[in-house]
Amino acid sequence: MIGPNFLGIGAQKSGTTWIYENLSRHPHVRFPAGKEIHFWDARRNLGVTWWLDTFGPRQPGLWSGEITPAYATIDTEAIHELYALCPDLRLFYVLRNPIERAWSAARMAVLRAEMTLEEASERWFLDHFRSAGSRRRGAYAEAILRWQSVFPAEQLMVALFDDLRSQPRAFLSRLCGHIGIDAGVYAAMPEEALRQVVFEGPSAPLPPPLRRALIDQYAGPVEALAHLLGMDLSHWLAER
Repeated sequence: MIGPNFLGIGAQKSGTTWIYENLSRHPHVRFPAGKEIHFWDARRNLGVTWWLDTFGPRQPGLWSGEITPAYATIDTEAIHELYALCPDLRLFYVLRNPIERAWSAARMAVLRAEMTLEEASERWFLDHFRSAGSRRRGAYAEAILRWQSVFPAEQLMVALFDDLRSQPRAFLSRLCGHIGIDAGVYAAMPEEALRQVVFEGPSAPLPPPLRRALIDQYAGPVEALAHLLGMDLSHWLAER
């Protein structure tokens, strides 16, 4: 069979680069084109043969994949096409508090606009938070339901960024079990190595007025996600 064994679909600013770096250390995992290929969200004009050829035939004892956070937002038509090609694909989706995710993404956007945080006005940040792209990346429940309408639910691992950060070894063990690879390589790694931050953006506290705006924006989506996952996520909406 040709094509990848696993796919990380997001979320943006939720530790996917850390996952990529640690999976890359595994002797039985490979990323033929690096972390992100962006085929399903931006390069479908190249044709599915191009994407499949990027990975080549599957090899015994080796697992290949990619991690493109934007894939969480692709439409159902693309997911159906992907399923027809790789029906046994193992998927994972890491969710970060959407308030913190939106703030982290906005800070990154400031740098890409060649501004400083001080130069970006409150209105600039509010417009960024309310943009269709930012809202879509934070619509976790909608994304889960869209993917699970095509792929069997057991093939999609949903995890929390909080767990990645607080228990990195246990997180990697669960991820390896989901993908189908041995997690033993991480058992011997020093704790400090596992807790090393990868590709951390510029830090800055979220101003209270912007936090309140994001709490209002994401109260409904967080409640929907909590109901879907059967989890208490009320702490995501807490004032700091």
